[in-house]
Parts: sequence; structure tokens; C-alpha cells
Amino acid sequence: MEKLTMQEEEAMLYIWQVAPCFVKDVVAKYDDPKPPYTTVASVIKNLERKKYVKAKRYGNTYEYTPLVKESEYKRTFMNGVVRNYFENSYKEMVSFFARDQKISAEELKEIIDMIEKGKE
Repeated sequence: MEKLTMQEEEAMLYIWQVAPCFVKDVVAKYDDPKPPYTTVASVIKNLERKKYVKAKRYGNTYEYTPLVKESEYKRTFMNGVVRNYFENSYKEMVSFFARDQKISAEELKEIIDMIEKGKE
């Protein structure tokens, strides 16, 4: 899976939210000031080239549908972050956020509960 640029990733997040969609639907999701239609259309064309979306033609416009699931992209991306920045250890990643006070004890308990429920 080819890595996305920040622009491509932002557009892809909006596509996952509103798919199937047209470029105008994606532009509408951006905060003001919205990027130009042509810029978003170009980013989506790159996503199509990278095989993240497929296009279906309707007259002179295209409807886009994701080919990659959001969960699949997140899993691949997070695996790379853990491998490259946390010595391939999710424990190291969680402890980093705990030490940096980005995750509370209560949130850690919730995570432990989710893990234990997943084992049942």
C-alpha cells in the first residue's frame, strides 16, 4: 500500500465519510477557506492512480468509491509507526503516551477492559 501525502490522506478521510461521492462532496467537507475544486480533483485523481479509489463516469463528472477500507489503511499506517518509532512494540507506544500524559489511567483501564473482552 503506497503511503499517502497529508493532502491525500485528508481527502481520503472525507471520501470514507461520504462515499460514494463526487469531488464537490469532498470539497464541501473541508473547513473554510475551502481549497479550490481543481486542487481537490487533482488530489482525488492521485488517489485513483494509487488505487485507493475507483471512478465511475456520469456524463462529464466522476463518482468515487474507496477501494481501501479505512481500518485497513489505519492498521498499515499504525504498524509502520510502531515499527519505526517504538521498536516494533505497542507496549512502548502506549508507555510513551502514558509518560507524556497523553493517555490517562482511566483510558488505560478502558483499553485493558477491551483487550480482556476480546479474549472471551
